[in-house]
Amino acid sequence: MVVRAEYLCAKIKQLVNEQVVPGVSFAFITPECTIQDYYGANSWQPSVTPLKADQLYDLASLTKVLGTTTLLLHLIEQGQLQWKSKVADFLPYFQDSRVTITHLMTHTSGIRGYIPHRDQLSAPQLLRALQQLPVTDEFEQVVRYTDTGPILAGLIIEQLYQKPVQTVIAQQILQPLKLPMATFKPDPDLCVVTNRRAGYWLKGQVHDPKAWQLGPHCGSSGLFASVADLLVFTQWFLGQTKTIHPPIQQTMIDYLFQDFTKKQLGRSFGWDLRLNCVRQAVLYHTGFTGNFWLIDKQRQRALIVLSNRVHPLVQNQRFFLERDAIVDLFLQ
Repeated sequence: MVVRAEYLCAKIKQLVNEQVVPGVSFAFITPECTIQDYYGANSWQPSVTPLKADQLYDLASLTKVLGTTTLLLHLIEQGQLQWKSKVADFLPYFQDSRVTITHLMTHTSGIRGYIPHRDQLSAPQLLRALQQLPVTDEFEQVVRYTDTGPILAGLIIEQLYQKPVQTVIAQQILQPLKLPMATFKPDPDLCVVTNRRAGYWLKGQVHDPKAWQLGPHCGSSGLFASVADLLVFTQWFLGQTKTIHPPIQQTMIDYLFQDFTKKQLGRSFGWDLRLNCVRQAVLYHTGFTGNFWLIDKQRQRALIVLSNRVHPLVQNQRFFLERDAIVDLFLQ
């Protein structure tokens, strides 16, 4: 096992050695050991700066699973929502009565469409436009991964709490689990550099355009965290640690390791699914900025990899090939 763990860690560090990413922070959990490490640089441009332990990364879409998904599961467990709660019952501008919370979080809602001048809209205008997108004939037939579903789910959370969704995530998820550094309002000096916007380098400011527009009302992106934060969350998810007031119970976590789509399209609630070497379900999710996360509860293993693969350029296709190879190695 030690040799295999060392091989996996070397494969992750190879992302830096081959200049696929500036730096990487990662954690690897097995029943025998937990490895946490960081390697490489914070930035290449405008100058090379060192990567430090526990620096904060723009989690991008990992916000969907750590925050919004866990919060929805909490509401379902508390009886405030149901798996088949209809979106139209909560959002006044959403008209299709077929679409449920589960459709949103499995990306099978069929919601698609073009929003004219999207980047010029205010937050209220964008939220209304997203609610008015049509449900296409892909409903329940296709997994079409978008941020629309989790954003609409975030609006439902706001209806129930009468607070911005990011405020609720902080109060109901981050604080009870005592994640040491996770925040929607990071100190830029603690963050890795991502990409350029309007002539300056983003550092502690969200990379995702919709999250930039929506601010605290975005349930799909916006969270910044260290690898230590995700390690705490993962160990709790695996049942390895206890917390006094957990957001959800272990029975709810166990329930996630199955396909939630009607046509067995390979999606859990919020999470993607992969199969390990003995054909058991593993939770998986990625983040656009260069993050990926796997949780294998049956084998008590997990992998967290955080990077800023969008630095200095978003067009970094090689990263995806290397990421998939690392994921395959973990699943084996």
